[in-house]
Amino acid sequence: MGTMTSSARRRVLLAAPRGYCAGVDRAVIAVEKALEQYGAPIYVRHEIVHNKYVVQTLEKKGAIFVERTAEVPEGSIVMFSAHGVAPVVHDEAARGKLATIDATCPLVTKVHKEAVRFANEDFDILLIGHEGHEEVIGTSGEAPDHIQLVDGPGDVAKVEVRDPSRVVWLSQTTLSVDETMETVDALKEKFPQLISPPSDDICYATQNRQLAVKQMGAEADLVIVVGSRNSSNSVRLVEVAKQAGARAAYLVDFAAEIDEAWLQGVTTVGVTSGASVPEVLVEEVLEYLTGHGYEDVEIVKAAEESITFSLPKELRRDLRAEAKALAEG
Repeated sequence: MGTMTSSARRRVLLAAPRGYCAGVDRAVIAVEKALEQYGAPIYVRHEIVHNKYVVQTLEKKGAIFVERTAEVPEGSIVMFSAHGVAPVVHDEAARGKLATIDATCPLVTKVHKEAVRFANEDFDILLIGHEGHEEVIGTSGEAPDHIQLVDGPGDVAKVEVRDPSRVVWLSQTTLSVDETMETVDALKEKFPQLISPPSDDICYATQNRQLAVKQMGAEADLVIVVGSRNSSNSVRLVEVAKQAGARAAYLVDFAAEIDEAWLQGVTTVGVTSGASVPEVLVEEVLEYLTGHGYEDVEIVKAAEESITFSLPKELRRDLRAEAKALAEG
């Protein structure tokens, strides 16, 4: 048996698409542009995107990350992260005399608008998502009286609504597609008149990355997902890989976190990265694998991506002057 595995060709399956989505790309460039145009410091409320390396890199350039709007000094510029914020955060910024740049992903903004519309029509809104995640906090804040969180199929039993004929579901953009549909099916059993959002809330990038991992996971002994622990879409890729048949799947921020023991008896390694991960981190993982005899790289292509978003419009204004005027009242 041993001779067979040693002679088997070691290979890497590299998922495509992987890494940056349009919303992340836009948000990261927005911070860089703001620093170029307005100089440091630029305050950012919450990690601009959920990636350790990106945050550290931007900190070195002069971005200051805060968890609360109140931490930002009067007359400063603050940027809202790609995950979006509740309306009260905009109010806090105005009260704090801050100039703002909103780097919310347009696909998250779309969900916010759906929430507002259905709340105005007095629907009960069932928001499928992970409790405490920044995106969920932002969307819920659009209509707190109408929205209740459903965190997976296990949460369905405790959901109660005022009028079962006026119920709609929405979702966080970065969930597992399969698990979300499981939750929706359970909700539909309980509320047969449940309405679906006009278009799927789980974003194109989340879906495409999961699709690639499904194809890859079926053939891989081991899947390495590059991404941070607090990145919802990255954590989902690990789950999807295991469900697709990979014997093992791990999340790493950097190649240095790979444990050599993972490679024991492994012929095929799948590699992908979450939507907030720069490609340089994936290249380091591929270099590490090459050094361990995994030299053949095959691309597993699940979709084409060409979508881009224009930068936040606030970057076209003189925000330092606006911030100063706000502080002087």
